[in-house]
Amino acid sequence: MSDWIAFDRWTECVGLERPGYVFEVRNREGLTLQTACTVPLQLPADWKSAPVSFRLIEEPKPRHSAPIPTPLKRP
Repeated sequence: MSDWIAFDRWTECVGLERPGYVFEVRNREGLTLQTACTVPLQLPADWKSAPVSFRLIEEPKPRHSAPIPTPLKRP
């Protein structure tokens, strides 16, 4: 992982992109999101404060979800 970078430098994310890596963005409340480099960044609706920093992290490995249960038979 890289060091945190001030969010006012977000437009530089294009030059930092690497295959197999994503950006972790953090806001003042400590909430984080993982995203690709998109300018301007679309923030989650539940974020009450603006982003303050970002860093490049290894993309998490995909994980399988549990199978969907079969429907219950109706009487």
